[in-house]
Amino acid sequence: MQACARAAGEGLPLVRAPARQPLAQSFVKVSRLPSLHETNRVVSCSARVSENISHKIEASTDHILPASQDHVVKAIEAINGGQVIAVPTDTIYGFACDACSAEAVNRIYEIKGRIHTRPLAICVADVPEISRFAVVDHLPHGLLHSLLPGPVTVVLKRGENSILERSLNPGLDSIGVRVPKLDFIRSIARGAGSALALTSANLSGRPSSVSVKDFGDLWPHCSYVFDGGILPSGRAGSTIVDLITPGVYRILRDGSSREETMAVLGKFGFVEAS
Repeated sequence: MQACARAAGEGLPLVRAPARQPLAQSFVKVSRLPSLHETNRVVSCSARVSENISHKIEASTDHILPASQDHVVKAIEAINGGQVIAVPTDTIYGFACDACSAEAVNRIYEIKGRIHTRPLAICVADVPEISRFAVVDHLPHGLLHSLLPGPVTVVLKRGENSILERSLNPGLDSIGVRVPKLDFIRSIARGAGSALALTSANLSGRPSSVSVKDFGDLWPHCSYVFDGGILPSGRAGSTIVDLITPGVYRILRDGSSREETMAVLGKFGFVEAS
């Protein structure tokens, strides 16, 4: 495991920030998939699939498993082995991998056909874990516990003490963090001992997935696909809120919990950025 693992997307909207500066508007039986081309040339997923057909899982559904506690160990083994898995969250289905494995993160970008300048969020098992990856000292006591677990992504500064490797979202000094209200994915993160890089389980630019059938063409690129049935929250994904500035919040994506999120922030004296 990488240093982050030893110590311990849903896709996000992007505004590219200068290196090392806070990001105010941002805030993602198997053979090895190839890494991205060094030129970062964007190629279509269909072209990659045809070129990389030999790297796909054998055509079967053996790796499609129920998202139950009985299969948490398999998911953990895949994460610790540097593989990508597909999992349900409390909003939509996502691709997940070890956030401290550059190779695994590259694999997610390759599967989605997503350019490297689009950042990924991370998922942690419990709210207290957030302080290991991001700066939370400026937040009122109890705020994060009031927002999470739940369908919210909080965007915070990484800070110099973050144990998150710089290979994830390089050049950005902020990170989107999720604690989904779903025991299955939280058990995986807890057991893996690492933050999970998390992004929506779909091709970049396509609608989010509320059923595993929605991304069936991408199953062969995952070591496991964990089926949690049809998710009831719709395709809006999590509400993304920037909490970098003390006392001020900015909604970066409405998501499925905008009003509830704003209500909680209001109770803690936060005002919306103008």
